[in-house]
Amino acid sequence: MIWYTLRRLGVAALLLLVICALTFVIFYVMPDDPAQQACGKACGPERIAQIRDTLGLDRPLYHQFGSYLVGVFAGRTYGTGALSVHCGFPCLGFSFQTNEPVWRLLVTRLPVSVSIAIGAAVLWLVVGVTAGVISALRRGSLWDRAAMAAALGGISLPIYLTALLFQYVLVIKLGWLPHPHAVSLFVDPLAWVQSMIMPWTTLALLYAGLYARLARGEMVESLGRDFVRTARAKGLPERTVVLRHALRPAMTPVVTVFGMDLGALLGGALITESVYGLPGVGKLASDAINSADQPVILGVTLFAAGFIVLANVAVDLVYALLDPRVRHAT
Repeated sequence: MIWYTLRRLGVAALLLLVICALTFVIFYVMPDDPAQQACGKACGPERIAQIRDTLGLDRPLYHQFGSYLVGVFAGRTYGTGALSVHCGFPCLGFSFQTNEPVWRLLVTRLPVSVSIAIGAAVLWLVVGVTAGVISALRRGSLWDRAAMAAALGGISLPIYLTALLFQYVLVIKLGWLPHPHAVSLFVDPLAWVQSMIMPWTTLALLYAGLYARLARGEMVESLGRDFVRTARAKGLPERTVVLRHALRPAMTPVVTVFGMDLGALLGGALITESVYGLPGVGKLASDAINSADQPVILGVTLFAAGFIVLANVAVDLVYALLDPRVRHAT
């Protein structure tokens, strides 16, 4: 297990290096001059040349990439002399709009994104998997048809439409909930829950439907396998057959998809945060795209990609625990 874990971490490190290279290429090979983007249209040639020197854009490409990697993993200093500016580890550059370190912006917005992602993930995992497993056990029944129809409806509804409907009905018409806003769990737990209920439910409606259909399909296939029929032939209780023999192999694909979905949401739920006006990483990305703030866009990209890679490592480890054969097959 230790060697398997080390191999997975090594692959993750290689992927992060590739992602760093891709973000660097996107930033420095784009048609627009980054120095012009940083300074704005009103800047003259002398000011643009100064910015290019400070950012190191006048140096060879390999030197720029080396400085970029050093900045990400150890920090770096922009410029020289009295005009130099130090960017601490991990350095993802400075925002063109606010001149704040991109890493600080990301860390400041992260708690909101984590609150949305974790709460929604728990909700959709419990509801979706439970509905899918029950549908598989009662295949062809009224419950099965109703649950799958509801799942299809949840998948079909766009997130922005669901969010707007929730706000109109629950906030404006009924007044049951306040408008979503950023509240710390450790400052006011009740206000935090009230503020997160609508974002959680909005995401859960979409993902619960997907997970219900996935869990049902995998469970139906698992119940038809030879080892499940053998367990029943031995006279084992149905509860033992379902939970110990059928459910465990059926959950491995669900765990795989769950890791990728959760990792992506930790990097920011862009539509949900934008519609509800929550200051998370997704909202930061949306604002950066609207203002062409390239360092923030690329910082969010690298940040989100890091979450996805690490989530996949965690999924691989859980997968190996669920099915020990994986450790010897890879």
